Amino acid sequence: MVEVKGLDSAAPFEAQLQETTGPVVLINVFRVPEGTMDETMAKWREDAEFMKAQPGYISAQLHKGTGDSQLLANIAVWESTEHLVKAFSDPEFQAKHDGWPEGTVIYPHLFEKVAVSGICLD
Repeated sequence: MVEVKGLDSAAPFEAQLQETTGPVVLINVFRVPEGTMDETMAKWREDAEFMKAQPGYISAQLHKGTGDSQLLANIAVWESTEHLVKAFSDPEFQAKHDGWPEGTVIYPHLFEKVAVSGICLD
């Protein structure tokens, strides 16, 4: 069973999902149990294929820590929090949620793009 932990106590993930906003960027860091990287990546792919078919999905990219790191980072873009919540709440997705390797810990958090003059657009 996967364990979910927060990154920011001032904005727990569950509270973020209640916000009406978008587009949103889900950054989800995974601490993968040693020896389960291939199994974890296969599970991520299964979940990502489901999410890719959902309304409001824009994109996803998986990143792996360098060297001997046991971290993965999923960066997924959604049209809105409403779309993300609907996809997460889908009974089919929830039924598959327990397939992660024992000891996997995830740290999900939602972000919005920010404009910084002369550097990047929102």
